[in-house]
Amino acid sequence: MRGLSVNGRTYRWPSRPLVVVCLDGSSFEYIDRAIAAGAAPYLRSLVSLTFFRLVQSALPSFTNPNNVSIVTGVPPAMHGISGNFFLDRDTGSDVMMNDASFLRAETIPAAFSRAGARVAIVTAKDKLRRLLCHGVSGTCVSIEATGVEVYSAALSEQALAEGARLVEATAPDLMYVSTSDYVQHKHAPGEDEANRFYGAVDRSLAAMDRMGATLVVTADHGMRAKADAAGRVRAVYLQDVLDAWLGPGAARVVLPITDPYVLHHGALGSCAMVYFGAAVDGAALVERINGLAGIDVAVPHADAWRRFDLPPDRTGDIVVFADGETVVGTRPADHDLSALDAPLRSHGGRAEQEVPMLANRPIARGDGPLHNYDAFDVGLNSST
Repeated sequence: MRGLSVNGRTYRWPSRPLVVVCLDGSSFEYIDRAIAAGAAPYLRSLVSLTFFRLVQSALPSFTNPNNVSIVTGVPPAMHGISGNFFLDRDTGSDVMMNDASFLRAETIPAAFSRAGARVAIVTAKDKLRRLLCHGVSGTCVSIEATGVEVYSAALSEQALAEGARLVEATAPDLMYVSTSDYVQHKHAPGEDEANRFYGAVDRSLAAMDRMGATLVVTADHGMRAKADAAGRVRAVYLQDVLDAWLGPGAARVVLPITDPYVLHHGALGSCAMVYFGAAVDGAALVERINGLAGIDVAVPHADAWRRFDLPPDRTGDIVVFADGETVVGTRPADHDLSALDAPLRSHGGRAEQEVPMLANRPIARGDGPLHNYDAFDVGLNSST
């Protein structure tokens, strides 16, 4: 059977439409609770009858690096997208990595499109369009660009419904559908609105199955509560801490969660990059940060980019991950939480790295470790 090599892997040509779905923010608890509530009978069938594994996302566990990892089949060290933001060391400016010029690897959909396959991309958020659609000559749809409210469950529901419509109307050889995590930022697993949302997800996935598509469903990251029982945010405001330790301006904290959609998380996530000048004792600073309550781990640059598969030039002098109950900010005044109408839920750390992978065909795969960015490999090379 015809194959295509992309970023060091060879992918078989699809014998039927392959749809890879990224359910943004979907830790398995959401699916499990929806199944238990009877809201997701199709997802129940995948978990119990066909293929289900818990897999690892790329780090940091944010939207941009993981969506790009899924469509390239490789970690950020190879494709270059290490977060939503990074610090350009040459200019000293924070840079948003929404543009395809930051990509260092070809995407699997682009390679198949160039080889003559019918390819479609559907993304809920417009911020991903330029990254995911780069090099694709087929259908590229941004649901946000059609006027749907970005802070709504409807954004993701319409993305999935559009995916089902395209399978029926055009039978693409390859399609990638990416949703948003609005629901997961606002609602815990098992809450009524979360179960209702996964019921809508369930119906669209079942529709694509009925049309004969091979489905591989995964997530870019999980989601955890980052507030205490009273609703107070559990945060380490690291820029304030470093200013107190070293003096203002000696070190700079960059938060890679920052993007155009901050109203539901206030730019508070569980990863931070710290940059500093030659006068700072980096080893001592790493040790002090590791001693802070709420910090999972702080790792110096030389170890971090290797340990976490990050691009060296887009990785801070120190990479900091908060624990599962905590977020990292800069200073309280930098984070507008006035739009939060529910206790903060967020992601970005190692605690949000575990995500589900499901498929609607038997998968010939061993018990070795899997990542969410193995989704196309599973769908094209391992499905029977």
